[in-house]
Amino acid sequence: MQPGDKTDFGGYAWRVLEVKDNSALIITECIIDQRPYHDVYTDITWADSALREYLNGDFYARFSAADRARIVPVTNKNPDNQWYGTRGGADSQDHIFLLSLDEVCTYFGDSRSKLYNPGKNQRYWFERKDENNHRRLAMLLGQNGTWWWWLRSPGRVGKKAVYIFGTDGNIGIQGNNVLKGNLSDGKCTGGVRPALWLRV
Repeated sequence: MQPGDKTDFGGYAWRVLEVKDNSALIITECIIDQRPYHDVYTDITWADSALREYLNGDFYARFSAADRARIVPVTNKNPDNQWYGTRGGADSQDHIFLLSLDEVCTYFGDSRSKLYNPGKNQRYWFERKDENNHRRLAMLLGQNGTWWWWLRSPGRVGKKAVYIFGTDGNIGIQGNNVLKGNLSDGKCTGGVRPALWLRV
């Protein structure tokens, strides 16, 4: 496997983001589900979120025993929001997870220079004019259009989580409501693109 390759695993199509130590970091090619980040509107971090519990519980259990044996458990760092300082929370032990803000800025074209150098009007350029935005667009499985999808990083406050816009792939660094998502779109929940480390 090489970064950029596509692979099938557990009944889903995945994209390879990184390969090291006989393991590959993969993310679903499509948004495979729509769920809230958490089941209560409150300050929450990834380690304690309902979405993490689901991915490492019911969703993980859907894989066969042979497939689960290939999923590498990892310790994920959960940094504070790089612009607003919102607490990212404790490290988490995950089989399946969402990408962080730093990871999405690394693996979908390198946008880390913008992430780590916020300046006057920089949020506009970062969200609207980043040359890598189009790389982050994702289709909703079984649908014709794109949709927005969650990252595990906190937004501007603890009741929001960072997300990727569905219209043009921009990074919503201020975040969406953890329970209801984007209230203005008339639908409840953000897209889920699980990621995991797979033994190869």
